[in-house]
Amino acid sequence: MAEPFLIGDAMTGGYGAVDILHGCTIAVEKGEIAVIVGPNGAGKSTAMKAVFGMLKLRGGQVRLDGEDITALTPQARVAKGMAFVPQTHNIFTSMTVEENLEMGAFLRRDDIKGTLEQVYDLFPILRQKRHQAAGELSGGQRQQVAVGRALMTQPKVLMLDEPTAGVSPIVMDELFDRIIEIARTGISILMVEQNARQALEIADKGYVLVQGRNRFTDTGKALMADPEVRRSFLGG
Repeated sequence: MAEPFLIGDAMTGGYGAVDILHGCTIAVEKGEIAVIVGPNGAGKSTAMKAVFGMLKLRGGQVRLDGEDITALTPQARVAKGMAFVPQTHNIFTSMTVEENLEMGAFLRRDDIKGTLEQVYDLFPILRQKRHQAAGELSGGQRQQVAVGRALMTQPKVLMLDEPTAGVSPIVMDELFDRIIEIARTGISILMVEQNARQALEIADKGYVLVQGRNRFTDTGKALMADPEVRRSFLGG
């Protein structure tokens, strides 16, 4: 069986002497949406950071398109086609929307206008507000800037840590719709999300983590239908 496009395989590691992840495996295929859910303190964001190289692993590997990238820095992973949007501090508040997006293309040496247009087509409000300071935007609009900036790198994999944290249900639905659109272009999406039920509805694959271990792994639909998952993690 062919290996997944991106896989954090049997990852063990943490911060300092304490392991937070214990043999945890997270994978995503090309153009798929994989969602990591679980209770607070389950190691969801830690697993994401481990895949992106922000955490030194004591065990396991990270492979992208068959290549072992475990030893690469986050910057080197960006050059390989990975983009990461952290939950907070993910925009330059004093810069305009357009300057933020242009910052996303800092590694590129080609013409970025086409990608900029694609981002504006995806998030029309950013086109309207392109000359406004990003710090003046609403929470949902700031998230659009952060995702747009990541897309400016032309990533193969887009990693989102709690993209809908603190936004209204309407904005959350809109962001999820855009995430589906991004995946349809062939970009793999790996996402940590507190809104587990809504996230699993759009997920091709879901991972339920508990205490840094894989508790359930299945399609989003199967996890939504699993009585134990529903009872324990989705509020019945």
